[in-house]
Amino acid sequence: MSSISCVDALGEGDVAEWVRLCGVKDAPVDGGVMEADVAGVAVCLANVDGTLCALDNWCPHRRGPLGQGWIEGRAVVCPWHSWAFDVETGVAEPPERVKVDVFPVKIEGDDVLVNLG
Repeated sequence: MSSISCVDALGEGDVAEWVRLCGVKDAPVDGGVMEADVAGVAVCLANVDGTLCALDNWCPHRRGPLGQGWIEGRAVVCPWHSWAFDVETGVAEPPERVKVDVFPVKIEGDDVLVNLG
């Protein structure tokens, strides 16, 4: 499992707010997803080709829980209406093209951390 997520750089002016999402042993296996509440933020954690990626858990269409969906290619698919969101950009596949937030992820020791900043 990769120690740095598919989004590993902060933009200029971004403030890091790293918080524990789960233990490494609790993270989804390759091709899996899970949902977690992190400091009051609902997060979808996906494992794509051994790399952990974190997105906003709520699909903007009807607020379906992305963490209960599945992986297709490099996208998390909403279980309610099959909208697919790229794990690196958060952008939905056409024709929707809406976006969910994507959060950087890193592993420190036995913990998976997410940056909500």
